[in-house]
Amino acid sequence: VSTELSQGCARGCDLCSEFNGCLRCSPKLFILLERNDIRQIGICLPSCPLGYFGLRNTDMNKCIKCKIENCESCFSRNFCTKCKEGLYLHKGRCYVTCPEGYSAANGTMECSGPAQCEMSEWGPWGPCSKKRKLCGFKKGNEERTRRILQAPSGDMSLCPATTEVRRCTVQKNQCPEGKRKKKEEQGKQDNANGNRNRKDTKDAKSGTKKRKSKQRGAAVPATSTSPAQ
Repeated sequence: VSTELSQGCARGCDLCSEFNGCLRCSPKLFILLERNDIRQIGICLPSCPLGYFGLRNTDMNKCIKCKIENCESCFSRNFCTKCKEGLYLHKGRCYVTCPEGYSAANGTMECSGPAQCEMSEWGPWGPCSKKRKLCGFKKGNEERTRRILQAPSGDMSLCPATTEVRRCTVQKNQCPEGKRKKKEEQGKQDNANGNRNRKDTKDAKSGTKKRKSKQRGAAVPATSTSPAQ
């Protein structure tokens, strides 16, 4: 059975036990819990060791272990401030190499890059298009660009993108060539219909003339050339 004591504790410890060491540290100190086999022993420290960060609260200041892989020291549970030897630090994480577009800054193990590139302002968005066409569709893409004014060490591959694309929607309108083609097809159709109508009219007139000619031939009486007896 562990007995809590307020006297005979280590320096800086206000409350301790024989089995678990310090249970509560003095107000300005941090308590660090170390595992020793099945026991967890508390010790009081003025600052937290590597791999831990200090968390202050009204109850008791604690040393919390960094949860980031390969992190040597951290600002919070999920933000590293120094990686283990040989690894690069980038935005609170540790990497074997700097991410694409970044490089180690000034010989340190901290990645930087895009911030050193001087970029122009974005240009205006271009027209909505699809497969290089500006008509005959409803949904397409529009694009805008910017220029690299200055790149670190002249390496433009370290700079951010110079082109940005986004989706766009327009009122669908027929392409001019489509309108012309449709108009031409309509004209051809109209011509064909006109020719057919004229032919029908001509055929009808020709039939009427033939019928009239037959009728006149049938109306002429027969005459005899024989002499009278």
